[in-house]
Amino acid sequence: MSKYIKFFIVGIVFGIILVKSEAVSWYRIFEMFKFQSFHMYGIMGSAVTTGILLLLISKKLKIKTIDDQYIKVPKKATGFKRYIIGGSIFGLGWALAGACPGPMYILVGTGVFSILIVIAAAILGTYSYGVLKDKLPH
Repeated sequence: MSKYIKFFIVGIVFGIILVKSEAVSWYRIFEMFKFQSFHMYGIMGSAVTTGILLLLISKKLKIKTIDDQYIKVPKKATGFKRYIIGGSIFGLGWALAGACPGPMYILVGTGVFSILIVIAAAILGTYSYGVLKDKLPH
């Protein structure tokens, strides 16, 4: 149980950082999709850079996971079409909702309860994909 409390605290701190940096702001996301501001691209770029550096450092230092396994990134399946179609659907949903999946829950915590409709739609979409997965081209 105590390990879950650590994750809960990290989640709260991460949520506060996203709110304070305005990464969950609909206006900032709107600016990003209209290419009017570097703000969100800077946040995402620094997150990707930090992730790459931490992954390289963890491999170099042979850091293990909580399950005592070495950190390993599995190879992704190749295919240009699948990523373009999936990314377009994800981006369209992000643009329409004004939030990607992580910040949706943070918005609930800030009192934006209308985002519950978006969360319900995301869960329905995920369920639909699970049902149709075998019938879709991959």
